Formats: sequence, C-alpha cells, structure tokens
Amino acid sequence: MDQRRAESELITDPGPVTLYGEFTLNNSRKVRCSVNLTERDLVVQRLTSAPVGRNKVVLSLKDCVGCRAYRGDDNKADRSAYFAAYFYPLKRRWMYSGVSRQRVEQCFRLSALQDPLANLEEAEKWARAVRERSARQQALRDGVLLHGLSRPFRILLLVNPESGKGQARTLYKNHIQRMLNEAGVIHTLIPTERQDHARELVKEADLSLWDAIVIMSGDGLLYEVINGLLERSDCEEAIQTPLGILPSGSGNALAASIHYYSGAPQMCSEDLLVSCGFLLCKGLVSRMDLVSIHLSSGPCLFSFLSMAWGFVADVDIESEKYRHLGAARFTIGTLVRLASLRVYKGKLAYLPATRDSSDLQLPPLDQPVPEDWVVVPEEDFVLMLAMYQSHLAEDLLAAPDAQLDDGVIHLFYVKAGISRSALLRLFLAMEKGAHLDTNCQHLVHAKVRALRLEPKSPEGIITVDGEVVEYGPVQAVVQRGRSRMISG
Repeated sequence: MDQRRAESELITDPGPVTLYGEFTLNNSRKVRCSVNLTERDLVVQRLTSAPVGRNKVVLSLKDCVGCRAYRGDDNKADRSAYFAAYFYPLKRRWMYSGVSRQRVEQCFRLSALQDPLANLEEAEKWARAVRERSARQQALRDGVLLHGLSRPFRILLLVNPESGKGQARTLYKNHIQRMLNEAGVIHTLIPTERQDHARELVKEADLSLWDAIVIMSGDGLLYEVINGLLERSDCEEAIQTPLGILPSGSGNALAASIHYYSGAPQMCSEDLLVSCGFLLCKGLVSRMDLVSIHLSSGPCLFSFLSMAWGFVADVDIESEKYRHLGAARFTIGTLVRLASLRVYKGKLAYLPATRDSSDLQLPPLDQPVPEDWVVVPEEDFVLMLAMYQSHLAEDLLAAPDAQLDDGVIHLFYVKAGISRSALLRLFLAMEKGAHLDTNCQHLVHAKVRALRLEPKSPEGIITVDGEVVEYGPVQAVVQRGRSRMISG
C-alpha cells in the first residue's frame, strides 16, 4: 500500500473538513477500503471487488456509541494497529415488521508505517476523531442542546436479578455489558438482594465515586433509588445525580417513555433494552419532573411515573402472582378484573395546569382544598390514574403529550357505568395512544398541577410508581425538573 495514501490527511477543500485514509479490513486483509470521516458520517468504500450494492457503507455518527484503538497480537513481527467503531443504527430485521437498533462494527487495520507505535498513534487519532465528532452530533430538543456526561463517565449499575422473568443477569451479559465496554463507560455492577436494598445503598453511598446511577429492573427499583436519594442529609445535591434506566421488568413504563421521547419507533422486550442501552451510552441528560405524594401518615414520598387507584392499581398488584410471565401478566390481570368489575366511592379534586402553581403549598389533608381547585362532582369511579410520563407500560401509551419536565400531571378517571367491553376498548386503544379519540363519555382527562383523592370505599389499593402505599386520603403536587435523567 502507498504509504502516503495510507496515512490520514486533512482535506479542507472542497467542502467540509474530512479525515481520509485507506486501510484493510480486520476480518479480511485482502479487502482494501477508503475511509472518509465527515462531521456527520463514517463512509467506507471498498476499493477491491465487491458485490453490487455492497461496496459502499455510510454510517451516521449519531448511531455511534464508541470507537477504540489497539495493537494486534503480541507478535513483534506484526507492526499493525487497529481502530474499531461501534454503531447501533435502526434497521429492519428479516421477517420482522418493525425496526430495532442492530449492532454494526467496523474495524480497520493500519500497517503502512514501519514503526508499530506510529501505526498505533495513527489509529488513536482516528478513534479520537470518531468519538469527538460523534459527541458533536447531540440533537437539539425544543431548541435546547442537552447536557452530556463528561467522558469517560462512571456509573453505578444496580441490577434486580428477580425483576420481570428473572433474566436481568442474562440480559446484562448478552447486551448491556458489551455496549458499555464499547462506549468506554466504566461501571460498577451491584445486584440487589432484597426489597429496599437499593434505597439503603444510595442513602449511604459516596456519590462522588460515580457520575450517574443506573438501574436495570422494572420501575420499582428506580422508585427506591429516588426516595433513598431524597432521604439523605444532602438530598438537594444528591437528587441532581443523573439517573438512568435499563428495562428488565414487567411494565418498563419509564424506559418506554424515555425511548418514546427520543423519537424512535415503538419497541418492546429486548429491542427496547438495546435502545435504552444506546441512549445510556450517548450520555445526554435532561431534567425530569418528580411528584411529591402526601399521605395521612408517614413522611412524604416522591414519584416519577404515576399514582393509581381502582382498576389499574388492582390489575398491577393482583397480577403479581403471574410475574413469571413478564408483561403478559398485565393482560391476564386485566381480563380477570374485567370479569368482576369493581366500583369505588371517593372524592377527587385538582388544580388545573392553567392556574399559577408557583410556590404552591398544599393544605393539610384534613382541610378543604383551595377555592381555585376543581372538585369532581362524581363520587363513583372505576379508576383514577395520574400520569407524569407518556407510558403506563411498554405497550401502553397513556399520555402521548407528556414530556419529561413539562410540570404537568395527566389526570385520567373513568366514571362508574362504563361497560366491560367499553373499558376493554379503551385499553386496546391505549396501545396506540388513541384512547382519548374514542370519545368515551365515561373517560375524563385533565392536565393538572396538583390533586387530592379521598377514597370512601372501605377497601382498595393505591399505588405509586407501581408500589402499594397506605390506603386513605392522598394528595400530590408536581415539582418541575427536580431530578435529572439520562435520555440520550
């Protein structure tokens, strides 16, 4: 190979600055390629014969999670160095109707120079250029450039081995471990051993050891982490620690919401996990709302996802016996509860999102709500659901207009009198986020800043982020952008 052409050179005219070189492929040293690095793409052109349509590959740097340079085998006769770039573009699978992020690795061999260290320096220059230009491809969202974690960043990865179908360890080994290594993300993995283990751990941990805390589980483990952080003496500083989520539970609502906000097509199961792993590796951070939950007794709780009473809470908790089925547990639970539909009595009031809620102070639960609140006239309900993220589960788009930090609670309630078939149609429509288009007269949706629920039925279930809380009067108020979430 011509040494002058093998060495990389900066081409400044014409067009944008481009890094150019000619190398051989690592897996086929007889195949020579020209490699062109622009601000947006890595373009690989085969210079040797190749099947029609396969001689050129254009890979977007937006899909790149990392790039590294390294020496070959410890063989003094081999002076080669290599650089490998890792991409996860959206692609269609064979015999699969949707798209998913699929791994693509491009690895090149540099051997033009006589000095092995010079070849390695050249490979490192390419790897550094790919990483830097990939980092510059941070998309604007609503006109704001998202903050990115400094690289290499360090994460505490909390894994619940019992979540969902109990496959979290396997999913980590099959997908996440390799992705984090490719992205150069340094991680400390700690499996949780019992309920509230994560809460206790983050409450006492030295958070300066990590740049972010990531959970691999369902939504319940993040609930523990957030409340543990807010129980610390330095809670205001601790809650600014960026959080991340990798879905391996049954519902995976927040993971589905983060994926939805990124603008990617709907995905479920392992495809959703890979997508969230990709967003984690990109390391972009957004603000996320929290909602403070006030009960009749005990300290204030903090929620990131939802509060439910009635049908939704019943299905969530009563389907725990089917946990080994994964997300299918909710389908079975829904059918069981539809067969014996319950009606709950209670009082519901809320502060509309159109009202000024700055410095809002909630009255005690034994005092009336303020005059500018709306009191719902009905007192017989099938369900009440307060959502602050888009998804109720990975396949249920409950609040399509929700955003991570819009300061809005999406309040839904279904009045008594709805038929079983009509309620089932609502949840089927929710799979596409179309339930509000069904014009169901029993379904009411309001955007609110705060709400109060006073159950009058002697028995029932109230859940916060899928976790059972004390049954009785409860009120909630949104705290806009109080936490931070890795959102890609």
